[in-house]
Amino acid sequence: MKSNYKPIGNHIRLVDERNKGLQVQQLLGLSISKQFIPSVANIIGTDMENYKIIRKNQFACSTMQVRRDKKMPVALLKDLDEAIISQAYPIFEVKDEKELLPEYLMMWFERSEFDREACFHAVGGVRGSLEWEDFENMQLPIPHIDKQREIVKDYNTIQNRIALNQQLIQKLEETAQAIYREWFVEGIDFENLPEGWRVGQLEDTKLSTLGGDWGKDIAIDNYNKEVFCIRGTDIPTSNIGQIGNLPTRFILSKNLINRKLEPFDIVTEISGGSPTQSTGRSVLLTSEYLEYLNKDIICSNFCRVIKAKDNFSIFLFSSIVHLYNSNVLFTYENSSNGVKNLAIDDLFKEQLIPIPDTETLERYNNSFLRIYRQISILGKENEKLTELKELLLSKLATKK
Repeated sequence: MKSNYKPIGNHIRLVDERNKGLQVQQLLGLSISKQFIPSVANIIGTDMENYKIIRKNQFACSTMQVRRDKKMPVALLKDLDEAIISQAYPIFEVKDEKELLPEYLMMWFERSEFDREACFHAVGGVRGSLEWEDFENMQLPIPHIDKQREIVKDYNTIQNRIALNQQLIQKLEETAQAIYREWFVEGIDFENLPEGWRVGQLEDTKLSTLGGDWGKDIAIDNYNKEVFCIRGTDIPTSNIGQIGNLPTRFILSKNLINRKLEPFDIVTEISGGSPTQSTGRSVLLTSEYLEYLNKDIICSNFCRVIKAKDNFSIFLFSSIVHLYNSNVLFTYENSSNGVKNLAIDDLFKEQLIPIPDTETLERYNNSFLRIYRQISILGKENEKLTELKELLLSKLATKK
């Protein structure tokens, strides 16, 4: 072990401050992604005085089921002066911030190597939990405090840029949805449509649909065509132009010919969802995105590819997104073995929409593409910034 590595336990201490007198009201939870989140726990009838108070620059963590999750949830409170959290979570703080910055320690906790080591130690724990003593005995390099400040500054610069880009992406997505509503929803009277418009079904804009494939995780026998495979969980990142965690699969040559995704195909999730999230998440695949992937791509069996009629891809995609955001797709779901499925054929045959004239459609397509391209630029930039952030985290082990 390098000489500047020190046990975590040498530099932290447990804190157990209870919420006596209900002095703190803000209740937080802790996510596996190492962030504080608004708590969704049912607290009716709960003694909130027994909850723990966490203060700014203190940490909360969970040592339970680390082996199962392959992660140790731990987060640093930075944006609030104080909050309360379940008594099940250990709270700790840095003993001397002149020797170890809390932000630097949190960077160490965010490293994938830290989670792997925590998982290794948790193998011997009850139900895959990490013993506190084992956590304290884990070591980290502690460079001079000035070097720590420099590292934290570089990291925060990247983080702040990512956060700013995410805000811009959200604003652009909201703008795109607002334009669709303004043009095709608000004030639209099906009995008195503009000249050249007509009432139709989603089906009228669709050319065809086809299913997905999953193939094999390694090349074996005739399963030798390497592809990306987009799943429902990949749709949010694909929508902002990122590769994200698209899995690589191997499929049959004939299946690649039949199922290879092409520019302006729409991929819609038809199985999954949750009580608060319907099925029907969708992504529009542009030629720029497919070029960025630099690999053939298909969709999984839990998705469906929708090919639109000429010039209708963007409009059809926007219509599905609007119906999804408006919770309409909940009404087209059925359940099989507890899994929700989207009755996509019924959706296309039954859902009425205003179908605009060619000129309006062309103007809308141009407006959408301008916004989408800006979203894609920001999304790709964030993907590169995230890679840079991970590189910075990986180099912590070499800092002196």
